[in-house]
Amino acid sequence: MAIHITGDAEADRVLDDSPFALLVGMMLDQQYPMEHAFRGPHKVLTRFGSIEPGAIAAADPDEFATLCTTPPAIHRYGGSMAARLQALAALVESDYGGDAARIWTEATSGQDLMERVQALPGFGKQKAQIFVALLAKQLGVRPEGWEAAVGAYAEDGYRSVADVTDPESLQKVRDFKKAAKAEAKAQAG
Repeated sequence: MAIHITGDAEADRVLDDSPFALLVGMMLDQQYPMEHAFRGPHKVLTRFGSIEPGAIAAADPDEFATLCTTPPAIHRYGGSMAARLQALAALVESDYGGDAARIWTEATSGQDLMERVQALPGFGKQKAQIFVALLAKQLGVRPEGWEAAVGAYAEDGYRSVADVTDPESLQKVRDFKKAAKAEAKAQAG
């Protein structure tokens, strides 16, 4: 199954071809439009020449930050995200031999997968749940108990990037998030 999150065929192909790129896109998906966040790995690949964790981890931090902040930047907070990306790359290199897919292919259960993802730089509980749901819904990675581990993100619907497969579903996710934000605001007020 092909990933269709960014609205850009080349950027989506990078996500399809590189498990690490998909992980990076998810890491960048905060305080930034999701399709732009998931285009970040393509920007890194075209500017840096590699999306391999070992190369990124070994890069000079100042030079890497410069390429990540050059317009169009990989994120609204390109400098801090460049440092986080290098930390993520270093962890994938040291703990998984540079093979990000091992995070999910070697998971023994949905809970184990959640714990592995939550241990990554930039991944809190909710982001980990969304990423595990994305793996399950779009890549067929479904260790036993994944539904319980991700909660409502396992349900059919349009609540997160895990449910984005085309421009129409992207808009439905946006509408869901906007409605949820309005409801939370109304309850708080």
